[in-house]
Amino acid sequence: MPLTIYKRGKIWHLRGTVAGRLIRETTETSDRKTAERIKAEVESRAWQRRLDGPGAGLTMAEVFHAYLDADKSDRFLLKLAQHWKDTPVAEVYPETIRRAAKLIYPEANEPTWNRQVIKPTQAAINYAAGLGWCPRISVKRYTEDPEIKTPATIAWVRAFHTQALVDGLPHLGALCMFMFGTAARVGESCRMTWGDVDLSLGTAKLYLFKPTPWNRVAHLQPELVAAMANLPTNRKTDELVFDYTGRGSLRGAWNNVCKRADIERLTPHCCRHGFATSMLQAGYDVKTVAERGGWKDAATVLRTYAHAIKDRSVTNVLFDTPAAQEAEKKIPSIRKIRRKKA
Repeated sequence: MPLTIYKRGKIWHLRGTVAGRLIRETTETSDRKTAERIKAEVESRAWQRRLDGPGAGLTMAEVFHAYLDADKSDRFLLKLAQHWKDTPVAEVYPETIRRAAKLIYPEANEPTWNRQVIKPTQAAINYAAGLGWCPRISVKRYTEDPEIKTPATIAWVRAFHTQALVDGLPHLGALCMFMFGTAARVGESCRMTWGDVDLSLGTAKLYLFKPTPWNRVAHLQPELVAAMANLPTNRKTDELVFDYTGRGSLRGAWNNVCKRADIERLTPHCCRHGFATSMLQAGYDVKTVAERGGWKDAATVLRTYAHAIKDRSVTNVLFDTPAAQEAEKKIPSIRKIRRKKA
């Protein structure tokens, strides 16, 4: 059946066989003349591939379509498709991709360029290479110098929670404790509804949708259960537990609580770092820490989330001498803070 155009709703579509290849796709236009031009271009590319090989005339748009049709992750692909459009794959070189990263995300840094441009673009092209459409490509990553985050400690978390209660922000205080106690990300925590929580069993179900949808059940420690149980709420199953919609909605209040509590201004993600570091320093193996904290790869825990003890005297343990631990700042109680305010 020759390639024809037909209308579905207001949009023209293509259907038929060209050079032995079945084609069914949309022209994404409601203009018939434009649709006819697209039809001619599709026919030309199909014959070019038939005569010159499958990689002839291959475009980045076709590469991304094939990648998505194979149920690969669509994370970051929208901006990539908008940038590359119908650029021939033959004109895409490793350095072209590296430069594209800076053009697409001019305000970003090396980890973002690697994660959101270089890695997915290379993956899509190499998937097409696996189909025999084009040669494989290898792109040198940008050297990353990741910002070292300070892990939250239980003392810091309790100070934050105490100040949040004084400030009339119980949901924010409980959120901080929750992220530290479960290693939950901000997005996971803010999406959680009361229907996902069972305080009597001390469990909470967390959902992560990117890069691959999955869920896990986190354990809630008694102190955390108490903090959540004391939240002023009707606990409707569809009601958000912590009353915040995401990182942006809590940033200002979070920083203000840190300032009033006179503690270091850590980010919410430092609570996840604190979970991993505290568990490892308590003697638990990295596999257990990864399992309990929702990391699929234990190596990620060691590479990114584990932080060394700064006290040099820890090596005294080699001679059975107690280490001289750094004295932690004494955390005031709610009562003392209220007296001070009065």
